[in-house]
Amino acid sequence: MLAAVAGGAIIEGLGMAIPDDIFTEQEDVDPDALAHLGPLRRLAGVWEGQRGHDVNPKADGPEHRDFQERIELQPIDPQSNGPQLLYGLRYHIHINTREEDITFHDQVGYWLWEKATGLIMQSLTIPRGQTALAAGHAAPDAKKLVLTATRGRTDYGISSTTFLEEAFRTDSYRIEVTFNDDGSWSYVQDTMLRVRGRPEPFQHRDTNTLVKIAEPDLNPWLRIVRGGKK
Repeated sequence: MLAAVAGGAIIEGLGMAIPDDIFTEQEDVDPDALAHLGPLRRLAGVWEGQRGHDVNPKADGPEHRDFQERIELQPIDPQSNGPQLLYGLRYHIHINTREEDITFHDQVGYWLWEKATGLIMQSLTIPRGQTALAAGHAAPDAKKLVLTATRGRTDYGISSTTFLEEAFRTDSYRIEVTFNDDGSWSYVQDTMLRVRGRPEPFQHRDTNTLVKIAEPDLNPWLRIVRGGKK
């Protein structure tokens, strides 16, 4: 539902102003992505976590698994949707359990920041036929981020294969990231599932704390500006 405001319109509930000119991109964009990530700057780099815990649905009831995780978050060049300017990180998550060498979970996507509004987005794709776009708002110096996505929304929603829709339907997604004083960060991730044949929703939860093992690279544009040097 749109309400008119001076110079354009605002989307109620999101606080996002839509200008009359939706085509003209911002000028004098800084190529240094790391300098304009707001609260996401603290996520940039390569991280490992050894204290992961997963609770997932099985035929005999909830299964609890401990896991180890590696996350790489690298800066990308600034991105524009007309006047909307976004800085962000491309990420890859790879998870194993201690008792198995094979992949327990794999995930790719982007974390994005819009300085003008404080909007934060996380896109995610997993190789079982599911994608989501979650969103929240935060100050540049925020110590906690909370993002959500809801099934059925066409903006910040969830899309799944037919099998997952019918057997393990995801109704909502929520991730809470906390930046710790020692430089690490922790997350609590909840997906509410409707498992076929079960009367009650299932809360699928993942938690972990990540420690930095490597600094991020420069984004491609900034590397060009600096003559190819990192």
